[in-house]
Amino acid sequence: MTSPRALLTAWNIQARKQLGQNFLNDPNVARAIVNKAGIAGNDVVLEVGPGLGAMTIPAAAAASRVIAVDKDGRIIDLLRTELLAAGIENVEIREADILRVDLEAIAREAGRSLVVLGNLPYNISSQVVVQLIQARRRVDRAVLMLQKEMALRICAGPGSKDYGRLSVMLGYCAYTQVLMQVRAPLFFPAPKVDSTVIGIRFTSPPPFPADDEALLFRVVKAAFGKRRKTLRNALSQSDLNLAPSACEQVLEKARIDPMRRAESLSVAEFVRLSNEIGTYRKIIDGCADA
Repeated sequence: MTSPRALLTAWNIQARKQLGQNFLNDPNVARAIVNKAGIAGNDVVLEVGPGLGAMTIPAAAAASRVIAVDKDGRIIDLLRTELLAAGIENVEIREADILRVDLEAIAREAGRSLVVLGNLPYNISSQVVVQLIQARRRVDRAVLMLQKEMALRICAGPGSKDYGRLSVMLGYCAYTQVLMQVRAPLFFPAPKVDSTVIGIRFTSPPPFPADDEALLFRVVKAAFGKRRKTLRNALSQSDLNLAPSACEQVLEKARIDPMRRAESLSVAEFVRLSNEIGTYRKIIDGCADA
């Protein structure tokens, strides 16, 4: 593996901070991350932000096909040259913004669910995770390298200060685990913080299925939108259009103290709350139509 510094210098390319470009410069770490993904010979891998190919090359050696999506057209020719030099022929590079890519369409085209691999910039990490949740029927699992702070938020449990919207959304439909730590000096240019690699494996059906999944995610967003407030106040001051008295009613029916805060609720409790809000709305709508 040629060092990122040498490659970028040779091609007269500078890493872009706004794109979160910090290139892994340790091939052993790259191989270890790919190994954690458990890629088999019939897997199709979608790699988010392949960069200079540190993980692309070992992934391509393990998988039947790799579809690499990168927004930065400046480094695509460089990456193609590196893949050619390594004798890699099963990688397709697409210049695109991953947030605008239809993951389900790619999976249908591939004829199987995807294994997603990526070193995600902090500024799009949460959006990519939400995107994976939305496309999870076509995504088997994901191994993502994130800033340590983001990884803690994703893997946090109830009662933790890191527990939040993403923790609940992933807890609803996936198993998550911390796989390994990657120190900042192992990148070029070196970021200010260390990174953490996490594994996400989606479950079907969810352990606690919601009557209305879209409503569940709205309730979670509303509850954490004002996380320092009690659930009664956070929900009544959200876009759920529930009066304080209605909030108390649905919380009590869900067997949840209205004075609790969002960070104390388990995934199962959020599902109960969402289901009660859905039932309440049906009753109110029925009365309005009568």
